[in-house]
Amino acid sequence: MYLTALVCCAAVLALLFKYLIWDRGPNPLAVDTREPLKPLVTDKKEKNKILKQGFLASKVPEKLDAVVIGSGIGGLGVAVLLAKVGKRVLVLEQHDRAGGCCHTFTEKGFEFDVGIHYIGELLENNPFRCLLDQLTNGQLQWEPMDNPYDLVVLGPPENRRVYPIYHGKDRFLAELKKRFPGEEAAIDKFLKLSKKAAFGAWILVVLKLFPALVVRFLIATGLAHWMSPFLSLGRRSLTEVVSGLTENKDLRAVFSYIFGTYGNIPKEASFSMHSLVMCHYLHGAWYPKGGASEIAYHMIPIIEKAGGAVLVRAPVNRILFNEAKEACGVSVMKGQEEVHINAPIIISDAGLFNTYRQLIPKDLQALPAIQNQLAMVKSGYGGLSLFIGLNGSKEELGLKADNYWIFKENNVDELMEKYSKNTRDESARNIPMIFVASPSAKDPTWQERQPGKSTMSIVSFAPYDWFEEWKDGKVTNRGADYKELKDTFIQSIMDMVVEFFPKIKGKVEYIDAGTPLTNQHYIATPRGEIYGCDHNKDRFSAEVSAALRPQTPLKNLYLTGQDVFVCGLAGALAGALTCGSVILNRNLHLDTVSLTRRQKHKNNDKKKE
Repeated sequence: MYLTALVCCAAVLALLFKYLIWDRGPNPLAVDTREPLKPLVTDKKEKNKILKQGFLASKVPEKLDAVVIGSGIGGLGVAVLLAKVGKRVLVLEQHDRAGGCCHTFTEKGFEFDVGIHYIGELLENNPFRCLLDQLTNGQLQWEPMDNPYDLVVLGPPENRRVYPIYHGKDRFLAELKKRFPGEEAAIDKFLKLSKKAAFGAWILVVLKLFPALVVRFLIATGLAHWMSPFLSLGRRSLTEVVSGLTENKDLRAVFSYIFGTYGNIPKEASFSMHSLVMCHYLHGAWYPKGGASEIAYHMIPIIEKAGGAVLVRAPVNRILFNEAKEACGVSVMKGQEEVHINAPIIISDAGLFNTYRQLIPKDLQALPAIQNQLAMVKSGYGGLSLFIGLNGSKEELGLKADNYWIFKENNVDELMEKYSKNTRDESARNIPMIFVASPSAKDPTWQERQPGKSTMSIVSFAPYDWFEEWKDGKVTNRGADYKELKDTFIQSIMDMVVEFFPKIKGKVEYIDAGTPLTNQHYIATPRGEIYGCDHNKDRFSAEVSAALRPQTPLKNLYLTGQDVFVCGLAGALAGALTCGSVILNRNLHLDTVSLTRRQKHKNNDKKKE
């Protein structure tokens, strides 16, 4: 028995070695492509020449190697990787500007980001930083946020507790222990478990890149769980884990506060997913200089240099298939006419649900392999956002480069469940939690670009069902009842915000809310979700993790982005790396690590000179 087990382990390790050094295809990360830094472009008209190139059939490049549906970071990421090995790629975006959740918009002279609030793991010689540098040829700059970067606020005004969250492992621990004396063991254990889960996330790459037969063997034998704690801890809820560490309800809430970055309440959230986020910010938080639109702005020229294009106002209404049921192109609606675009590879960054339920024919939707994947996951929670334009500088308004996570009490699960189950009118007047940030305070170029102005962004959640009755209305005018409901949310949120930022009172020049219907319209999410497929415990089982891979059951059709891996900028780029790995027949995750090491050695050699 033991001999058989040893033989099986040896065989698995041999396969692991073979596929971990999988390098049959061209390597887009073979050389460091960073270029000397160019001046920041602040002229919106100049930037829009890149970000807002409208679709025309005459602009479609000839002899395409691939078409990517959607210009979110997952779509742009895989397009750049392909472009770096000479592939001609067309990226099609249904919105009027490229970037997906990385785009910005301007209202009443105020520029607002949509989904980029802060990013971690951007220290020098970090693989994620290396990847971002390569995808933008070193032109994307990052500004570190304050320390503490997050402040967790619990309780009503008469009994309010504020807990600052510091980056740096030692300081993170020390500051929490200072505020929770007697809980030192729980705090140490929490970080230890978080790091254990997060560092085991490499198993996701194995489950998504290895041949299906090998993956089934790893799962059936239990070897997948044996190889990495990410899977076993991923099936435990955040509430289950933190409740086992401490009886202190405030500390439980502080351990759990960042669930808003992936959208599941603690009792439903996977502890491993939560750990990925916690460790992502452990060594710092950053914001892109020049705003979130800088990300797409520096990626698109790389795609164009290889002969490709990124075109907006290009809604793909269906994926084309030949008689053999192989994906062979897409159809774009131009007015009332369809424009057919052919390519040997179709990559969807439109999300699992849009791809399978909206873009492929009904007979293919009914395939058991497609239905099985759809049955494994559900849509995430609807996002609710507030955008505030203010008259005054950050100093005048008391704004800093940090974030506030504000909860009405420390019983987070109970608060959020009550909120979602109450009537929408009652819940609109009693929002249990909000995330508050000031993008303008984080960006050192802001005052140069928009002097004397500031912005704030607030994020919360709201069920799509509360707004569904207005889904067919005009986006800019859905009716008086819809506006009244939005105004109730706005007033409730503003009452909370003004308590912490009293200097903004009387300084508001612009304010509006984005509901799940807003998300549905602008970023084409089926139910207004901002994090794609739900990140609950079930999603992080070995079976579901293995099923959500770039290859679809349909030949020549691939998936990229956050539904392939996890949500967020880092998660969507991991999805792009995984998709690129499959298409190019090499492990781009390891290629990123390899390039990072070469850069580190080169930097060390320079320092010695």
